[in-house]
Amino acid sequence: MARAHQGRSRQLDGVLLLDKAAGLSSHAALRDAQRLYGAAKAGHTGTLDPLATGLLPACFGEATRFSHWLLDSDKSYRAVVRLGMTTATGDLEGAVTGGAPVTVSRDEVEAVVRRFVGASTQVPPMYSAIKQGGEPLYKLARAGLEVPRAPRAVVIREIAVLDMTGNDLDLMVTCGKGTYIRVLAEDIGRELGCGACLASLRRTAVGGFELSKGGYTLPELAAMSPDERDAVLLPPDALLASLPQFDLDAGQARRLMQGQTVEQAGAPGTGLARVYGPGRRFLGLAEITGRGVVPRRLLSQATAG
Repeated sequence: MARAHQGRSRQLDGVLLLDKAAGLSSHAALRDAQRLYGAAKAGHTGTLDPLATGLLPACFGEATRFSHWLLDSDKSYRAVVRLGMTTATGDLEGAVTGGAPVTVSRDEVEAVVRRFVGASTQVPPMYSAIKQGGEPLYKLARAGLEVPRAPRAVVIREIAVLDMTGNDLDLMVTCGKGTYIRVLAEDIGRELGCGACLASLRRTAVGGFELSKGGYTLPELAAMSPDERDAVLLPPDALLASLPQFDLDAGQARRLMQGQTVEQAGAPGTGLARVYGPGRRFLGLAEITGRGVVPRRLLSQATAG
């Protein structure tokens, strides 16, 4: 098995499609990936609970400048919801707090599940990292406290019942940012009248990234040579692949990197765009306006130059 990158940390720019294992926090998974790569700077694009597995895009170096783009993106999950029981945490890691016999048919379940498609609100769970008064809610919950939480707007784009075996409901869910699948499971159980909690969760997609098209576990990465590990990284602009591309010549690229607006007559459309200089050199994120190309979030001069 290959060892982690040797020597001092290095400037490394790229995106790793990490397949997180169960029982590992997102922070710990990112730390282990950063150690394997010897990356000087790292960040992830939205946490997964320790119970959950699946896609956790990890950003290294300059890619961290654009990680917020995935934080705001839609995400897809495979979720197993256990009907007939409720727990203190909304998943199987918490103490059982109640439940009722499951007497509903699959048709009845599907009818209820369909009601959750669209915009709605969720009350964040106590066992979450949201801070209230400077303290994470999960710390208050562990101390036996429960505090009021303001409902948050969420959007469920798509939800489908893939299977129903005994009391286990296998769901596919695509949702907007800030959606708690644990809360969705509890809400479904409440509507069915039997209670429910989350039995397992696997994130299958984040934005345009899909686990089925590439994802690596920590053991798989550890077994690679350093060159093999580097080869599976995506470039930083992969985070912005959904945006249109805008090309600048050498003079325009230089002015943009100096923080100046580049006047561009007849620029196509308006809005955010990926901007490139000569040789398809990625410069960063800019906004196309009636005034021209306005820098918004650019790479450092050392990286872009």
